[in-house]
Amino acid sequence: MADIILKTNHVIQSFPVAGGEFVALNDINIEIPKGKLTILKGRSGSGKTTLMNILGALDYPKSGEVILKDRDITKLAERERENIRKQNIGFVFQSVALIPMMNAYENVEFALRLSGFKGDMKKRAKECLEMVGLGKRIMHMPQELSGGEQQRVAIARAIAHKPKIIFADEPTAELDTNTGIQVVKIFKNLIEAEGITIVMTTHDTGLMEAAECLYELEDGKIVDREYD
Repeated sequence: MADIILKTNHVIQSFPVAGGEFVALNDINIEIPKGKLTILKGRSGSGKTTLMNILGALDYPKSGEVILKDRDITKLAERERENIRKQNIGFVFQSVALIPMMNAYENVEFALRLSGFKGDMKKRAKECLEMVGLGKRIMHMPQELSGGEQQRVAIARAIAHKPKIIFADEPTAELDTNTGIQVVKIFKNLIEAEGITIVMTTHDTGLMEAAECLYELEDGKIVDREYD
């Protein structure tokens, strides 16, 4: 059995709506294995992005626990959660959100500066871009890169500060099938090379086989779990 880096205990999330509360997540209990690719599967509106935001310490749940490396991050003040995000967590979003006036190298190096990285930033930025197959494109501006290449820069940026866990929210949604498969292969290679844990949301059934752990959400509930 793999070590568990992150787990939830009875997580509930709800939002006020006209006439009452909308329950977005209902009694979520999951375990994320360390050094694996976990996929959160579900249709739009199933609750997977809401869950990912809670797992990544971007949002607080209404109730329940989120245990990251033996610490319940739901009990921490926002400043402590911000430090956890800076030091231990990386994010890859559907919208790559690269800074358009910075080239690929500068986008990654800038993220290192924001995180307070203590090592050789120049070396680490180049290393990360090489790991995602962009060693010869580091001086290209975002508009000079394809959609898949831009997403690779976003991945390099997310791993640059050596986080323990990366959350990737629909990272292949804007990409064609073949490019999406390449992105998932990069994730698998990074797990092997960097020892990181990756949690990814998707509704693309063609990518499910890559998961070592898979949770399916429907109407805010876990309805299925598969473990490799």
